[in-house]
Amino acid sequence: MSAETRAPLSERIHEVFSDHGLLSRSENFEYRAEQQQMAVRVAAALERDRCLVVEAGTGVGKSLAYLLPAVVHALEKGRKAVLSTHTINLQEQLMGKDIPIVQSLLGGGRAVPTFKAVLLKGRGNYLCPTRLERALRSADDLFTSGELQELREIREWSRTTADGTLSTLPFSPDPKVWTQVCSEPHACTARFCGARGGCFYQEARKQIAEAHVVVLNHTLLFTLMAAAEDTDPLPGGDSFLFPNDFLVIDEAHTLENVAARQLGLNLSQSGLRFQLTRLYNTRTRKGLLTAAADADGVRLCVALGAALDDFFGEVERACVFRGPAREFRVRSAGLVEHSAAAALLALEKRLAEISETMPDSASKTELQESRRRLSETRVGIRQFLDQDLEEHVYWVEKSGGPSESLALRTAPIDVSDALRSMLFSRGRSCLLTSATLGMGEADLRYFRDRVGADEVEALRIGSPFDYARQMTLHLVPSMPEPSAPGFEEALEKWIAHYLLMSQGRAFVLFTSYRMLQTMAGRLHGFCARHGWELLVQGTGKPRHQIIREFRENVSSVLFGTESFWTGVDVPGEALSNVIITRLPFAVPDHPVTASRLEAIEERGGNPFMEYSVPEAVLKLRQGVGRLIRTGQDRGIAVILDNRILTKQYGRVFLEALPPAPRVMAREA
Repeated sequence: MSAETRAPLSERIHEVFSDHGLLSRSENFEYRAEQQQMAVRVAAALERDRCLVVEAGTGVGKSLAYLLPAVVHALEKGRKAVLSTHTINLQEQLMGKDIPIVQSLLGGGRAVPTFKAVLLKGRGNYLCPTRLERALRSADDLFTSGELQELREIREWSRTTADGTLSTLPFSPDPKVWTQVCSEPHACTARFCGARGGCFYQEARKQIAEAHVVVLNHTLLFTLMAAAEDTDPLPGGDSFLFPNDFLVIDEAHTLENVAARQLGLNLSQSGLRFQLTRLYNTRTRKGLLTAAADADGVRLCVALGAALDDFFGEVERACVFRGPAREFRVRSAGLVEHSAAAALLALEKRLAEISETMPDSASKTELQESRRRLSETRVGIRQFLDQDLEEHVYWVEKSGGPSESLALRTAPIDVSDALRSMLFSRGRSCLLTSATLGMGEADLRYFRDRVGADEVEALRIGSPFDYARQMTLHLVPSMPEPSAPGFEEALEKWIAHYLLMSQGRAFVLFTSYRMLQTMAGRLHGFCARHGWELLVQGTGKPRHQIIREFRENVSSVLFGTESFWTGVDVPGEALSNVIITRLPFAVPDHPVTASRLEAIEERGGNPFMEYSVPEAVLKLRQGVGRLIRTGQDRGIAVILDNRILTKQYGRVFLEALPPAPRVMAREA
C-alpha cells in the first residue's frame, strides 16, 4: 500500500478486500463480495475526484469499505478525509473500532499509528482557559454562590482534563456557567488564545490541521460550511472545510432534513432570554453589565427583556395552535410589528459604547460578542416578519416543558440547489452512503433528486444476509384500517399475539405518542403476567438507557416512536421481533412537510406518490432493518397495517422490503 505503488488505487483496494488480502489478516475477518465492490467503487471515485452515492445494505460493512480507501488516498495524495455522521454511536464506532483496525492494517500490526484521526466537536464543547480566568476574576459580578462553586470545580477539572470538552466533565454544569467559559468565535480566537497556548479549542484546531482524518457530525459540518461570518473560520477555498480535502457523508439518509434545519432560521424566546441573562440577570443582579458597572446598560437590558416578552406575547396571540400541534405556519409577511426593534438597537448601541471604554480586552470582546448577537437577533426577526428569505417556509413553534417558549423558524422548502452547490461542484470528491437511501430502485433517483445529487453516479449494493433463511415477514389481512372502528382493539390483540410468538424480545414501533401510550396502558398487565419488562419511550428514561436495559433483559419489550425507527443496533436474540403498528406516513400538517407537498402540487405532480409514499417507504425499511443486524440473527417482522395489502401503493412498500418469506396471518 506504499505511495510508490503504481497500480491504480481501485485495483489495490480490490486486492486488500479479497479473501486473501490485507484485510483477511484482521481478527474475525469474513470475506464479503458486497464490501469489496463498495470499496473498489469508492476508491475509483476518489482517484478521479468524482462524487458517488452508495446504498449499502445492512451487513455490507460499509464503514470499512469507505474508510480504508479514504485513508490510503489521503496519505498518498496529502489530502484530508472529512467523515461526517449523524449519530454519536457511529462516531464512537469509527473512532473506537474501525479507525484502529485500519491503523493496525496499514502499520503491519504495529501499535505505532500510521495516520492521525481526530474527532472534531463544535467549539461550544471546548473550555477556553482565557474565558475561565476572566470569569473567575469577575465572579462576584457574574455568578451566584452555587454557580461560583461550579466554576471552581471547572477550574479544578481544567488542570487534569486531556481535551477540555464538555463530555468529559464529571458533572453537568449550569448552562449560564458553561457559556461564560466555553470557546466562542469572537472571544476565543487563534490570535488571542492560540498565542498564549493551553486553549483546548485552539489546540484542537492544531490537531485537526495535522490530521489525515477528521470525524464530525452533519450539524457541525453545515455550521462550519456556512460560517463565512466567523472571524477565524477554518480555511476553505475551493474545498469543503480544509485545503485539498474530500468528504464522506455516512448516514446520508438524514442529509435533507439536517440541511433544511441548519440552513434555516431559528430564533427562540428561551435562547434570547438566556442571552440577556448573560448581560444582566434581574433575579441575581449578576452579569456582564454588572461587571462593567454600567447602570444605563442594565436599564436598557431590563427594558429589552420586557420588550421581547411583549413581542412574543403578540406573536402568540397572532397564532392559533390547534389540538396537539406545536407549530403555526405563517403564510404572509406582517404577522406582528417588530415591536422589540428599538429596544434591541438601543442596547446594541450602548454595548458598543461600553466596550470602547473597557481597558480589559477580554471584557471588551465579551461585550462586542453580545452586541453582535443582539444585532443578528434584530435582523433575524425582521427577516422572519418580512419573509425576506425566498423559497423558505415560515412557522412559529411552541416548545413544551414547564415554561413554554416560542421560536421563530424557517427552512428552505427545497435544499437540492443549495446542496448541489455546497457538495457536488466539479473537482471535489463527495461520497454519500447509508443502508437506506432508495425505495428499491437501482439508480437511487428519489434520494439523489432530493439532495441535489441528480448528476452524481449511484450504486446500490444489497445486503449479504440470507433473509430467506433469517427472517419471515408477517402480514395481517384482517386488520381494520388505522382510521376504521375497531383498529385499537385489533392492534392490541395482534401485538399480544406476536409478542407471545417471540416470547417478548420485541420492538413495537409506533408513529404517534398517543397510540404508543394507549397500547402501553392496554398491554402493560399482559407483559407483566408473562414476565416481560415493558420499556416505554417518553417515561423519563433517556433513549440510550432504554436501549441498554432492552439489551440486558433478553425477554423485554420496547415501545418506541420516531427515534427508535433508525440508528438502533441490537444484534442477537434480545431483538427477535419488530412489530410495525402503522405505515410511517409523515404528518402532513408540519410546515416543512406541508410546504414540500404544496411545491410538488404547484408544479403539477402527485404529492402523495412523489413524496409521502417514498418517505414512508424509506422509514419502513429503516424500521424493519432493526431486526437482522448480523449473519447469525433470526426473527420475525410484523406489519399491522392492512393498507400494505389493500392499497395499490402497498406494492411499492412490499417490493422495497427484504426478500424474506411472507406469512399471511388468519386468526390470532
